[in-house]
Amino acid sequence: MSHFVSLELHHRISQFLFEEARLLDDWQFRDWLTQLDDDIRYTMRTTVNAQTRDRRKGVQPPTTWIFNDNKDQLERRIARLETGMAWAEEPPSRTRHLISNLQVSETDQPDVFTVRLNYLLSRAQKERDETFYVGTRVDKVRRLPGDEWRLLAREIVLDQAVISSHNLSVLF
Repeated sequence: MSHFVSLELHHRISQFLFEEARLLDDWQFRDWLTQLDDDIRYTMRTTVNAQTRDRRKGVQPPTTWIFNDNKDQLERRIARLETGMAWAEEPPSRTRHLISNLQVSETDQPDVFTVRLNYLLSRAQKERDETFYVGTRVDKVRRLPGDEWRLLAREIVLDQAVISSHNLSVLF
């Protein structure tokens, strides 16, 4: 069973994740990178529709990676966006990262916490190009001395089994 954290710690971690979402929405990607731990794992897998009987047994069908990035790969993605030559982002997407239902629990590692949350990412581009990504995220955050925080891992699971967007150039 997970041990949930104090209300004060829950609030502090929530504020860190809210600030991280704001940085992404404001296209402050370099500042966002400083929020990432050097050992970050940033992943998204496909969702597969499973039969009810399989879900009851805890059987998860095989999935495919959409993202399986480390910090260097994320930095390269951001560098590409900064060139002005990332045509999928011309004009730039307008995003809103909405996160809710945060459950923060301790891990076996001191100063590392697991955050399970629901999210909605709204993306608008051009006049009539709107996409919504809805799902669950499991983040791991690390507290550093001086009450600084870093994102150590992000596992994204979309509710959609089929991604209808023409590209996935935004950050989740």
